[in-house]
Amino acid sequence: MQEFKIADQTYTSRLLIGTAGYPNFHIMTESIAASGAEIATVSMRRVKFTNTPGENLFALLRERGMTILPNTAGCFTAKDAILTANLAREALETSLIKLEVIGDEETQFPDVEQLLRAAETLVKDGFTVLPYCNDDPITCKKLEDIGCAVVMPLGAPIGSGMGIRNPYNIQIIRDLVQVPLIVDAGVGTASDAAIAMELGCDGVLLNTAVAKAHRPVLMAEAMKKAVEAGRAAFLAGRIPRKLYATASSPQDGIIE
Repeated sequence: MQEFKIADQTYTSRLLIGTAGYPNFHIMTESIAASGAEIATVSMRRVKFTNTPGENLFALLRERGMTILPNTAGCFTAKDAILTANLAREALETSLIKLEVIGDEETQFPDVEQLLRAAETLVKDGFTVLPYCNDDPITCKKLEDIGCAVVMPLGAPIGSGMGIRNPYNIQIIRDLVQVPLIVDAGVGTASDAAIAMELGCDGVLLNTAVAKAHRPVLMAEAMKKAVEAGRAAFLAGRIPRKLYATASSPQDGIIE
């Protein structure tokens, strides 16, 4: 299935998972385990820092050998995102940062101007930047040119579960950028994750689809299989779409 590389780190799982919104801490940990993910993203502005035995999220993720990917969720300006990123680097001793700069609270769409400004500053400061952005090929190309390690266009608004609303833009982005392409936001069920991978994405980052499912642990397992199946289908190469039928059985040797 090929290895998945971000900057200088190699992973076997192409599924990245969030840690917010689960019914309880136990279900969250079981869901993360079932997903097979090796990268977990954590909101620095919303996570509770605790030393309660069995409920220290950062300690748990490290014990499992997972990569912690702090994010700047809840930031509406480049200034706030840069500050949050620096706090994350100091607290967690990592240069990885999932960069989010939101432009509208209702839709949670990114503020592209502020995002580009923050990305440029953080890259210059030595961060490995994974930016959440619109499904706009030009924005993604600009982020790559700045030096971001990956580009992470949304499939649909955060938490909407609408799936990949514009697969054609995702395909264009795939053709345009050389860095890894990860769909971030909008995935609602396993088929959405499979479609993202069939389009040629290198990975899928999701949270709500698992956390808010009726059975989160089972959905996490489904997402794992969907990402694997979608990647295999992409590598295998689908048949062309045709308007009319083509007989699957050979015509030669038919008994008259």
